[in-house]
Formats: sequence, C-alpha cells, structure tokens
Amino acid sequence: MLVLRDPTPPEPLVLIPGFMADARSFMPQLARLGADRQVILLGPGLGDSLEKIVAEHAPHLPPRFAVVAHGLGGNIAIEILRKRPGAVTRIALISTDPLPEPPQLAAQQEALLVAAKTGHLRACIAQMLPATALHDAPWRDEVMALVMDMAETLGPRQFQRHLRVLQRRPDQQKTLRKANIPTLILTGASDTLIPRRRAEFLAAMMPQGCLEIIPEAGHMPQLEQPEAVTKVLETFLAGRLPTLMLK
Repeated sequence: MLVLRDPTPPEPLVLIPGFMADARSFMPQLARLGADRQVILLGPGLGDSLEKIVAEHAPHLPPRFAVVAHGLGGNIAIEILRKRPGAVTRIALISTDPLPEPPQLAAQQEALLVAAKTGHLRACIAQMLPATALHDAPWRDEVMALVMDMAETLGPRQFQRHLRVLQRRPDQQKTLRKANIPTLILTGASDTLIPRRRAEFLAAMMPQGCLEIIPEAGHMPQLEQPEAVTKVLETFLAGRLPTLMLK
C-alpha cells in the first residue's frame, strides 16, 4: 500500500515568555510542540519598549512562522504582527491584555523600580503577580516558586526593562482588528489579572478570534494545567480551531 505524506514541514513556532519569565514558563509544552517542528524561543531582550525588543529579535526570525505567547510576550507578539504582518501564519495569545496600562497604575508602579534595585525583587514580583492570580490549588505554591526563581534569575535590571515595556505598551486594537489569521485567545478561568471579559474582548475584535477557557487555572495556565493547554495548542497549531468562536 502506498502511503502519501505531506512533504511540506509545519511552519516554525516562535514561543515568547511573559513578564520576568524564561523558557521554563513553557517547559511542559516545549517537548510536545517541538516534536515535529522547529521551535524558536525569544529571550527577554534588552529593550525597554516593544519597538526595541522587536527590532532586536525580528532580524533573526524566519520568513514565516506561528506564534504562541504569554502575558507581556503576547504584547511583543502583537508588535511583531504589526511590523511583519505577512510573516505570522497563526497566533495564540495566553493571558494577554491588548490595552495600554492605565496611567494611575503605571504611576503606582514607579515605587517598584526603586524597591527592585534595593533588594526587594521578590516583593515586587509578588505585587505584580500575586498568588491570588493563580487558581487556588495544591500546585499553586510550586508554580509561584518557579515564577520567583525565573524572576530572580533575570534580575532587577530586567525587571526595570520589563516594567517599562508594560507601562509604555500602546493600544494595539488597530493591529488586532486587521490581523485576519487563525487566532487563539487562551485564558485561565481563575485569572484575576486578565479576567475572562478582557479575553472575550480580545477574541471578539480579531477576525478569526477563538476563545478557550482553561478550568482550574489562573494567570499561568500553561504551568497550572500543562496537559490541557498543550492539547489545545497542538490542536490549534495542527490547523483545527477550538470550539468557542466569539463572532
């Protein structure tokens, strides 16, 4: 029996971790998603704005690729989409806020810059990502310990850069409304930082936006419910859409 195989390999996948996170934030997904495709992990970058980070990474990206990004990484992904709209084949945004940081909140965060420089980085991370933003489950302390370790590995200087990126991020609705590519918006049901209504808003504005809610997960669903998130991403990257379309 002759078995015909598709000679075209799947497009590369660009993974973009979020605020003060490294490859470990996607560790449960890396092996499975990289089984049949090239995976490119974007580092935190040295820029203090989305434009600078994308300018640093863009020359090293392939001509065509899919994107999976979390949190602040999602804002970087949207900026890549704005700069290279023809390069992104499909995009999955996890726990991502497309709107600018409210001025009042940005002003309150200025004190964190001083605190991080003076040896209080852990307290700053706890304020930016409190344990209550994750689902109240037995594994929450373990996930928070990893969050803290990633942040301490990146250090206070990177905290300053990432906080500036968050504070300076623009309103990205115009880019998203024009992005007519397969889109997955993924959020944890218990996320208090990017609640469901914000995820619904993001999915609804995108021409092919689909929303997936992960039960028993908060702001870090890829770590809180790794099997469920990996399964959804595998389905999406294979060209099939999740069931909930907000149109």
